[in-house]
Amino acid sequence: QVHLVESGGGLVQAGGSLRLSCVASGRTFNMYAMGWFRQAPGKEREFVAGIARNGGTLYGGDSMKGRFTISRDNGKNTVYLQMNSLEPEDTAVYYCAAAQTAYTSRPSTEYDYWGQGTQVTVSS
Repeated sequence: QVHLVESGGGLVQAGGSLRLSCVASGRTFNMYAMGWFRQAPGKEREFVAGIARNGGTLYGGDSMKGRFTISRDNGKNTVYLQMNSLEPEDTAVYYCAAAQTAYTSRPSTEYDYWGQGTQVTVSS
């Protein structure tokens, strides 16, 4: 069992930056692939970024590449999402997820544990 807690969300103006953090409980954090998803009102949950056990990364749509960076610190049981050049379209609840696999993937069904989410609001 893994318990995930996100933090770092908030209100930011367009063009600004935020860094989300997700702390995982347990001593086997380095055995999980981790992912970030987001869900805007009235829309489906969307894959944002993922990071494998070995640090390999995967990103969602083209709009996220170059603006978002996922990283992990296994010593702190933490995965991060650095978000730069934020746009109003990035407004959503952002969720951290853990998968009991070596490699990350885009489908939300591949993830076994989820955090409660953190709200990100980007004003124009």
